[in-house]
Amino acid sequence: FAVFLPIYLVTVIGNLLIILAIQSDTRLQTPMYFFLSVLSFADVCYVTVIIPKMPVNFSSETKIISYGECLTQMYFFIAFGNTDSYLLEPWLLTATCHRRCVLLLVPSFCIPHFHSLLRILLTNQLIFSASSVIQHFFCNDQPVLKLSCSSHFVKEIIVMTEGLAVIMTPFSCIIISYLRILMTVLKIPSVAGKLKAFSTCGSHLTVVTLFYGNISYVYFQPLSNYTVKDLIATIIYTILTTVLNPFIHLSICLRNKDMKQGLAKLMHGMKCQ
Repeated sequence: FAVFLPIYLVTVIGNLLIILAIQSDTRLQTPMYFFLSVLSFADVCYVTVIIPKMPVNFSSETKIISYGECLTQMYFFIAFGNTDSYLLEPWLLTATCHRRCVLLLVPSFCIPHFHSLLRILLTNQLIFSASSVIQHFFCNDQPVLKLSCSSHFVKEIIVMTEGLAVIMTPFSCIIISYLRILMTVLKIPSVAGKLKAFSTCGSHLTVVTLFYGNISYVYFQPLSNYTVKDLIATIIYTILTTVLNPFIHLSICLRNKDMKQGLAKLMHGMKCQ
């Protein structure tokens, strides 16, 4: 409880600061900051699906979750996790002044939710025993799948095909976006400007690599190879990357004069109240 509550509060407060600062200043009503506020909201939803239940389970002797609650948690975890991925690419595109990418907001929400719904419907077709112990800290797809008493071959195939396409498509687009940004950065005349841009992109790209590297390791290995040791990889792509996101987003934003003034205006308004 003492570990996960501070992590949750830091993540939520950091993202809420970004959202409120953007909404409180009209100069920040641009596609780039619009996507950043939506991305911060998705981060809050993503971490809320996982962490609040964890302290309750750790402090309780009876760590019980109903079948319906488990499927609900799994649905929103997959949906918001993928929404986070799909929002990253249009946000990066807005950094190179492409206003049309605002149109990508609808598929960025629809595709992850359809993907999540498909996974839940397939899981609901499986047979489980009346009392099963999930070797995990939340209802994740792989450990739940291992508890099935019926054949899950079809779902494994879909996870390895449709899942690969859904997860790797935004990753490929993010890499392409970074290449476009790199070409723009190389045109900066000053060395100091280039180093500043590379340091900003480098920290964000590190988190993206951690997220996709660990999620690929967990989901795209044979189910028979999945063990409790894979919890470390899950913690990295669920909790670690999410808690790092607001710090990186804030560090990027604070390089912008308008965002600094927006945060100052927000803090001043909160003091006055």
